[in-house]
Amino acid sequence: MDRDYGSFVWDAGKEKDNLAKHGVDFVTASRGFLDPRRKIFVNAKHSGTEERFYCIGNVDGKVLTVRFVYRGKKIRIFGAGDWRGGRKYYEGEK
Repeated sequence: MDRDYGSFVWDAGKEKDNLAKHGVDFVTASRGFLDPRRKIFVNAKHSGTEERFYCIGNVDGKVLTVRFVYRGKKIRIFGAGDWRGGRKYYEGEK
């Protein structure tokens, strides 16, 4: 079942799995897009037909990496976590 949260949408099952694995729910993940210093990158390694992206932003002192796609006027989140690699991009080390 999809959950719709304003400009964001996600699968409730994926959110549950993500919360168990990475400790981040998708409402929290969506707040990364509000960070004025956020960085958005194309996921160049993804070989599917749909272009995928990363948003790296600060939420409550944690730098979260949010995996997402654009679907019409919505952002569909399918994963998020506090990854060291994302922090390096956010802080400009990469």
